[in-house]
Amino acid sequence: MAVSMRLCKHDGMTKLQPASNLYGQDVSAFLGPSPTTLFEQRPLLSALWEDAKQYLKVRSNDAHTLIALSLANALLSHQPDANADIVLPAILLHDIGWSSVDPSLVLSAIAPGGGNKELVLQHEKEGARLAEDILVKHAVALETRERITFIIDGHDSRKESTSLEDSLVKDADKLWRLTPHGINTVMDWFGLTRVQAVDLCESRVVSHLFTDAARIMATGLLAVERANLFEQRLALDSPS
Repeated sequence: MAVSMRLCKHDGMTKLQPASNLYGQDVSAFLGPSPTTLFEQRPLLSALWEDAKQYLKVRSNDAHTLIALSLANALLSHQPDANADIVLPAILLHDIGWSSVDPSLVLSAIAPGGGNKELVLQHEKEGARLAEDILVKHAVALETRERITFIIDGHDSRKESTSLEDSLVKDADKLWRLTPHGINTVMDWFGLTRVQAVDLCESRVVSHLFTDAARIMATGLLAVERANLFEQRLALDSPS
């Protein structure tokens, strides 16, 4: 148990600086220029984030949203026919409606074996309303606003997809559950071990994805999670 807890805690951290330089030489000259970030490439997303983040403080929705946004952008690189101007704002704003739901009831709305459809619908409809206000503020065109808010109002409750853009938003949203942050979060939502959380997330994600790119991404994310749970992998972190 101690090993599992240590692995979970480590996987939830973002390592920004090296612990050492075993090679002993500076290789930074070979790295090339750093790419621009998604927010630098699309200033509208930065503006939307500043307005949206106040609504995303429920159950780690802020971190969830940023990871889902990056996943959606990755999926877009495999779907040249999709409209990024629809997909990226939609995924950035898709969960702002949870701010209208009593925080003590949020998990009851999505819990395995239960769920509260009315609360799910409430967060979708309120999210669409708030998104409309934010998009108007930033002078997003009417047709674009309508497509974005339509996706938000149904991103969880509507099981079928109505467009390629809708598919990518739904897929990115679900794929988050298979990331380290997603697994860590689900563990603490429902008091599950990491093995149990991975099993639950796999059952609720893989068979519900719409695009081949998302299914391939899910396979890779799950492969990493399963590898980290091998007895042989856990033994590497055990005191010798």
